[in-house]
Amino acid sequence: MTERLLFAERALLPDGWSRDVLIAIGADGGLASVTPGAAAGAAAHAEGPVVPGVPNLHSHAFQRAMAGLAERAGPGDDSFWTWREVMYEFLRRLTPDQAGAVAAQLYVEMLKAGYTAVGEFHYLHHAPDGKPYGDLAEMSRQVLAAARRTGMGLTHLPVLYGFGGFGGQAAGEGQRRFLNDPERFLRLVEAVRDEVRGDPQFGLGIAPHSLRAVTPETLSAALAGLEALETGAPLHIHVAEQQKEVRDCIEWSGQRPVEWLLGNVDLGPRWCLVHATHMTEQETASLAGSGAVAGLCPTTEANLGDGVFPAPAYLAGGGAYGIGSDSHISVSPIEELRWLEYGQRLTQRRRNLLARGDTEPSVGAVLYQGALAGGAQALGRPLGELTPGCRADLLVLDVDCPALVGKPDDRLLDAMIFAGNDNPVRDVMVGGRWVVRERHHAEEAAVLAAYKAALAELTA
Repeated sequence: MTERLLFAERALLPDGWSRDVLIAIGADGGLASVTPGAAAGAAAHAEGPVVPGVPNLHSHAFQRAMAGLAERAGPGDDSFWTWREVMYEFLRRLTPDQAGAVAAQLYVEMLKAGYTAVGEFHYLHHAPDGKPYGDLAEMSRQVLAAARRTGMGLTHLPVLYGFGGFGGQAAGEGQRRFLNDPERFLRLVEAVRDEVRGDPQFGLGIAPHSLRAVTPETLSAALAGLEALETGAPLHIHVAEQQKEVRDCIEWSGQRPVEWLLGNVDLGPRWCLVHATHMTEQETASLAGSGAVAGLCPTTEANLGDGVFPAPAYLAGGGAYGIGSDSHISVSPIEELRWLEYGQRLTQRRRNLLARGDTEPSVGAVLYQGALAGGAQALGRPLGELTPGCRADLLVLDVDCPALVGKPDDRLLDAMIFAGNDNPVRDVMVGGRWVVRERHHAEEAAVLAAYKAALAELTA
């Protein structure tokens, strides 16, 4: 195996910051060895501190193109539910080629911001009239092609979406592009599996959209079918995002959404519960103890008026979490992490709420390292650490970024997250390949041109 060497004067390893770190990268794009206190020798030099790349555990790629289109007040109260109607209207014309152009633009933006892997929660399956394309996986292939072109690591999560409300209510016209029964859905998943199999840059799981969009029967069928195709694959679901959703779930089942999942599925480390905003104290404690990941998207949750996740209690219970950019009104891991803490400060009127005073007083370190661990778990790939066996996904920070100037190791993550709005990411490596150098992606001009053309067609 041919190895390439990278030397970092400072690098964030699993046990903290280390000096003079020699990183050996295997031909497969993985980390072969990571040696602190080493000599540089003939290795290439990182031009700043090296940290693991951030997994983005929740994305709807097509929504990048509609970001900003739902910020005008309607005649009545605006909410998640009125935003959803804007989204349905936007999808009336989107073609596969346009969706691919949007995904590629999004992934370039993600990479330049420091995301090195993404979980694509993909429910846009069919043509605008609801009929499947000749290739059932056409829309999924557009996402995969965008990831390959840009160098983004990806866990693809085809979404099972069958109904418009709890208890098997009929779906509406705006949802017809999303709909599959379990049998057709599993054929789609199988097609994606065959395309990504054996490629370490890709992973595969499934995402029952929500308890609104499946029934217990279709959920069970999908879980059983996935196990036959891809044993141990990740499982993601939207849950308890809105108070109306909680009320409707109680009316249907007599239980709250997280409560229902805890009692009716084998909720464990394979699961990622996206949002989980509205939970009781008991639900929060039980979810934290389940081993599942809470998928938190603070900028989208704020944009949609969802509410604030009960992070202090959840973290106190040992709960795992990761972050996602969801609707992509922001494509910045720093902003997601900042607002995860700031949401708590605003509601509780205190500061530094997510630090672990007994073991880790740095809020930035707790946020960043928690997002690495939970994001890697949710995506089901060896990510999130600079350690042998993980993917060589890393960021080189810009030492000339004003927020980082003069900051010692133990304050660097705090400064990166809380001290300014300049992007501190200089270089980005994914799977052992440099995809961003000196803040530029090799494909960014061509990708942006295709994105502009797609948007011109959509808004004509």
